[in-house]
Amino acid sequence: MSDVLSELLARERAAYAARNPRSRAAHERADHLLGRVPMTWMAKSAAEFPLYLDRASGARVWDADGHELVDFCLGDTGAMAGHSPEATVKAVTRRYAELGGATTMMPTEDAAAVAEELTRRFGVSRWSFALTATDANRWALRLARAVTERPRVLVMSFSYHGSVDESFIVTGPDGPVSRPGNVGAPFDVTRTSRVVEFNDVEALERELAPCDVAAVLMEPAMTNMGIVLPEPGYLAAVRELTRRAGTLLINDETHTVSAGPGGCTRAWGLRPDVVTVGKAIAGGLPIGAYGLTGELAERLLGRADLDLVDTGGVGGTLAGNALSMAAARATLGEVLTEGAYDRMIALSARYTEGVQRLIDTHGLPWVVTRLGARSEYRFMAPGPRNGTESYLSTDAELEDYLHLYLLNRGVMLTPFHNMALMCPDTTEADVDLHLEILGAAVAALPTA
Repeated sequence: MSDVLSELLARERAAYAARNPRSRAAHERADHLLGRVPMTWMAKSAAEFPLYLDRASGARVWDADGHELVDFCLGDTGAMAGHSPEATVKAVTRRYAELGGATTMMPTEDAAAVAEELTRRFGVSRWSFALTATDANRWALRLARAVTERPRVLVMSFSYHGSVDESFIVTGPDGPVSRPGNVGAPFDVTRTSRVVEFNDVEALERELAPCDVAAVLMEPAMTNMGIVLPEPGYLAAVRELTRRAGTLLINDETHTVSAGPGGCTRAWGLRPDVVTVGKAIAGGLPIGAYGLTGELAERLLGRADLDLVDTGGVGGTLAGNALSMAAARATLGEVLTEGAYDRMIALSARYTEGVQRLIDTHGLPWVVTRLGARSEYRFMAPGPRNGTESYLSTDAELEDYLHLYLLNRGVMLTPFHNMALMCPDTTEADVDLHLEILGAAVAALPTA
C-alpha cells in the first residue's frame, strides 16, 4: 500500500500547491516570523505551507485564494460556537467600540454573570479567569500544590493540557520519560510528575500510594491523541482513589466541553475539586477559566501566607479583561445553549454513523469514536484504551493524504487530528459533503 499511498499523497500535494498560490506567496514573504508562522504550531501542515485566512463566518472559512471551506476544525475547539457568532459580535462591539475599556484592571458585572453560568454548568462554585486553558491549568496546579503542600502532579500518558511543563511526561518501556519533542524543559519532568495510562486503575492506585501527588490533572475522556473514552467504572475509581490519597482532582474540560453544556463533568455526573476550561466559552476570543469547589476556595483564601493578589504567581494583567468577559457572557448565554448542543450532538452522531458505514463497507481496520459534538477516527481496530495505544496507531502519511484530499475539495480538519467538530452553524448538508468526499478518498486507497 505504501507506494500507492505515496503516489496519492504526492498528487494531492501538487494539487494543493497549484490551488493555493497566494497562500504560498504569503508564506514565502514571512521572513521575520519564526518558522514563517505567527506561532510555530501553525507550521503543522500536510503540505509545504499552510493556508492563509481571508475571512470566516459561522461554519465556513475562506482562504487567501478565495476558496470556501466547510470548517470542521473550528480553531481546534476555540471556535466551537462558530466563527463570529452574532450575539458575541454585538457584545464585543458594544464593550470595545461603544463603552470602551478592554483592559482597565477593573472588574465588570459580566465576569460575575459568567462565573454564575459556569457554576450552573459544571457544579464547582468559585471561578477565576485566565487568557488560555494552559494558564488555567498552570494556575490550578500552583493552587493545588499550595493547599496540599505536596510537590508532584499526575497526568495520563500522551494527554495534553497546553504547554504546562509538568504534563509532558509519558510511560516508557523502562519507566516514565519526557514526552518526545519536549522543548527546553526547565526541570526533569520525571521528578515533578507521575504518569499512568488512562483506564489503568491499578497503576493509578500505585502512583498515588506515596501520598506526594498534589493533583491528578486529566481529561474525563482523552481527546488530543484521538478520543479515548473511559471504561465503565474508571472515573468513579479515579475519584475514590484521589480522595483516599488526599489528592485533588482537576478535570480539564477544554476539549471535552464538546460532550455537552457542562462538558463531561455534567454529562456524567462527575465531582472534581477543580474544573479548567478555555477556548470555546468566549466565541473564539482568548480566555481560560478555572473553577474550585467552595470548600477548596475557602481553604485557599484562609491561607494568609499565600499571595493571591500580587506577585504570588497566580494571575495576569489581561486575565478577566472586560472584552473577554463580555464575549463569554454572550457566547454562553446566547450561542452555546442547550438547544445548540442538541443540534450539534445530533449532527455529530450523523457524521459518526456515516464514517462507521465507510469502515464497514471497505473493511477498514479503523475505529470511529464520538464525544458529544466531536467525532474522530483512528487507524486501529479495536480502538485504543489509552493514549499510548492511540499514539502508536498514528499513520502520518495516511493522515496527510486524507487531510489534503478533503482540503482540496472544500473540507477542513484540524491539522493535528482526524477530528470533526460541529458548531451551531453546521448543517446536515455540510456533514453529508464531508462524508461524500471522505468516501471518495477512502475508495482511492488500495485496501478499499
